[in-house]
Amino acid sequence: MEVRDGLRGVPRAAWICAVVAIVNAVCWSVISPPFEIPDEPSHFAYVQRLAETGQLPTLSNEKFPPSEYTVLNDLHYTQVRFHPERGTMSTEAEQRKLEADLAKPLERSGTEGAAGVAASEPPLYYALETIPYALASSGSTLDQAATMRLFSALLSGLTALFAFLFLREALPGARWAWTVGGLGVALMPLLGMMSGAVNPDALLFAVSTALFYCLARGFRRGITPWLAAALGAVLAIGLTAKLSFLGLVPGAVLGLLALCIAAARKSRQNALRCLALGAGIGASPVILYGLINLLSGRPIAGSFAAAITFGSKGGSLLKEIGYIWQFYLPRLPGMSHNFRGLSTTRVLWFDGLVGLYGWLDTTFPNWVYNFALVPTGLILALFGRALFVYRAALRSRAVEIGVYLAIGLGVLGLVGADDYLHKIPGEYAEPRYALPMLALWGAVLALAARGAGRRWGPVAGALIVCVVLAHNIFSQLLVISRYYG
Repeated sequence: MEVRDGLRGVPRAAWICAVVAIVNAVCWSVISPPFEIPDEPSHFAYVQRLAETGQLPTLSNEKFPPSEYTVLNDLHYTQVRFHPERGTMSTEAEQRKLEADLAKPLERSGTEGAAGVAASEPPLYYALETIPYALASSGSTLDQAATMRLFSALLSGLTALFAFLFLREALPGARWAWTVGGLGVALMPLLGMMSGAVNPDALLFAVSTALFYCLARGFRRGITPWLAAALGAVLAIGLTAKLSFLGLVPGAVLGLLALCIAAARKSRQNALRCLALGAGIGASPVILYGLINLLSGRPIAGSFAAAITFGSKGGSLLKEIGYIWQFYLPRLPGMSHNFRGLSTTRVLWFDGLVGLYGWLDTTFPNWVYNFALVPTGLILALFGRALFVYRAALRSRAVEIGVYLAIGLGVLGLVGADDYLHKIPGEYAEPRYALPMLALWGAVLALAARGAGRRWGPVAGALIVCVVLAHNIFSQLLVISRYYG
């Protein structure tokens, strides 16, 4: 009943934001050449292995089946990737060779069971992708890849929908601001690019945004058994979607505890019931997976062991914390120089969010990144003004805001720790790793619009949406010129 009532209460503007996000992702899926999105060949191989054999991949090398390998070769995958001066195939002879190879009955299952970097990921996203893979099974490998991309695009609609609903709960004072934040998320170029590809990030973004929505609803209306079960389900889905969801878990658990403590003031029994539901459902995939491995004589962590066991550079915990700090922010006095001569905040993160596409090899001219400082600075200034104007309301919601910050720090900390524990500094500095916090980005845009005041707020909100739309359009044009120019 509660679920049905919730669906009926979804505003029309929320559905519009979802449709805009889907259309945006579909556009990105069309303009991005096949397999020219980070790790897409590996993710496709995972789905293919699961669909054709019913088995999970076991190897992390890139010995893909002949059907995929032949397509990659015909598309000049290795020559185009990381070489922005080289576009995709463009001659009739190349097209004819590709079509001839696609028409051959090439082996799809393979014998190696390899899926590259995707091999250690949980199976949920890939299991869902076997559906569009099967629907396009009568077509070629490229037909299957295109259909699978469309499924990912649908997930971007869920991301925008939950972002809107999160804003409705977190910022109930101005209805028009919800649309500003929702469209800001829906039109974000990086969301469109990653959700227009075969990549579990599409599911990760959707479930992460759903997590923020569930928490915001609980803090505003109080937790109920239904909401606790939904929160647990979101955690369970996230843990089976992608390993990087682990970064959100500590903050989510903190949020669940805070909601149950607040509920205990009215009914201790209800609070304990909600805590048991949320924690039990959320932890169920981990418990079940461990039991299966234990009963079968395998290590409890199973195939995920390689992904959660990292090599260490050595050094103290303070050294690692210092590294993670510098991974995002300027070095503080007393810290060792981990990124000497490099402004990580500007180069790795700001410039990356402004425009870093394809295999991180498609960039704007330098002047674009400099110019982007202007609208970004204005938005942050309006956001800062909103924080000042509504400071009293923010103080009264300190626990809720603390939970959101804990989730954000968990995401950033996990990415920074991964980078610290590997050999190449900055290897994990990919802005897409920050997109599980898209709900907070929507809140920044909505608050920035409100920071312009009641009279000019809607005007500022419209301008913000126009800026995001322009950013998206020029980003798509950049990708088109890089591969097809």
